[in-house]
Amino acid sequence: MNPRRYGYAFMRILRTGLLSCLLTGVAPAAAIDDKVASLENAVKSAQSAGDNAWMLVSAALVLMMTGPGLALFYGGLVRKKNVLATMMQSFWMMVLITVLWALVGYSLAFGEGTPFIGDLRYLFLQGVGSAPNSDYAGTIPQQTFMVYQLMFAIITPALITGAFAERMKFSGMTLFMVLWALLVYFPMAHMVWGKGGFLNAYLGGVVPCFDFAGGTVVHITSGVSALVCALYLGKRLGYPEGMMKPHSLVLSFIGACLLWVGWFGFNAGSALGASGLATSAFVATHFAAATAALGWMCAEWMANGKPSALGGISGAVAGLVAITPASGFVKPMPALLIGFLAGLVCYFMVTWVKQKFGYDDSLDAFGVHGAGGTLGAILTGVFATNAVNDALKDSTGKPLPLGLVDGNGGQIMNQLIGCAIAWGLAIVGTLIILKVCDMTVGLRVNKEEETEGLDVSLHGEEGYILES
Repeated sequence: MNPRRYGYAFMRILRTGLLSCLLTGVAPAAAIDDKVASLENAVKSAQSAGDNAWMLVSAALVLMMTGPGLALFYGGLVRKKNVLATMMQSFWMMVLITVLWALVGYSLAFGEGTPFIGDLRYLFLQGVGSAPNSDYAGTIPQQTFMVYQLMFAIITPALITGAFAERMKFSGMTLFMVLWALLVYFPMAHMVWGKGGFLNAYLGGVVPCFDFAGGTVVHITSGVSALVCALYLGKRLGYPEGMMKPHSLVLSFIGACLLWVGWFGFNAGSALGASGLATSAFVATHFAAATAALGWMCAEWMANGKPSALGGISGAVAGLVAITPASGFVKPMPALLIGFLAGLVCYFMVTWVKQKFGYDDSLDAFGVHGAGGTLGAILTGVFATNAVNDALKDSTGKPLPLGLVDGNGGQIMNQLIGCAIAWGLAIVGTLIILKVCDMTVGLRVNKEEETEGLDVSLHGEEGYILES
């Protein structure tokens, strides 16, 4: 390095700047103001680009949760004669719900409308372009926000398919999912996340219910609807006497790991930007998954004398479910506790409660998502803190207390109200939809088709051709 060389360069820059100011008549202070304004604009542009990149990646991660994540997870848990039909149900949601969302779903969920459903201002995605919508995400294009939320709308009905696996008609499933999205998911999404929604804590809701990434909207609605479907359709032929073990835990293991990775987009992406809040949600998500797997496997080890791979991956998913509503509100240590409790509670639901009442929730959609989502939503009211999320402020700009740990014990009641609404909407809406579908196209395959397997009877294909 030559100090003299850099000194000469600095003097030239200084002389050029002073000469420019003298010739143009611009005062140095005004020039500095212009530079500051230019720098601020550059910083905002960089933030927008970074946030948009993170949100597009998050959208892809959440889509990966459905296909291949959930498709592999559910596909491995059924018998081999139903593997393609089961995986096809997840894939079909990626197709069907995307079209429905583009036509009317986004508007019903995120248009202003009433406290219970959005209006049609975004019908056919009119007005949804590159400009941000400051009500939802001020640093990313509204189109990015739209496609990110679409991925949630895809995976939610796909979760329900685990309850009626191996016995529902493809036509009946198609009609059911369209009506369910219109009558259950879109209204619930609007109530919790839409501007003016009844349960929206940030945009004028009557009852402020904290749900960072979908405990009520995604997991309670899908899990409870899954239970209603299982009860309405009845048990699979031969259940529980017949052998209905998973045909490939290897597929399920891969699917569960993809779900774990994809869940970072699900929860950390719900910060709607590449921020410290996204980091906090990312950490909480990972910690809860780990302790839930630990809790489930410990309970299983004590009960059966051996920890299983299926127990480990089921526990991890239970923890991911439970932390979903709390991920953007809680510190790492409460996240560990929420995960551990979810592992124990969901293990109890899947083993003891399911056996006690004898319902055939084929792949435990209710035991994991319904129970885990409810537990997580309630515990959010306990552990939510403004030390993590300070977006809610009073008139002086001071962060408001969020949960019990902040001294706001009343938030637990708000969470319970949110859970009750999600349960009620899912039960009533699903029962009505099932009845309509049953009366029109029918729901359950006949005995011959169920015995043969849905791969061949519904799709004319086989998942495995083992001819030598």
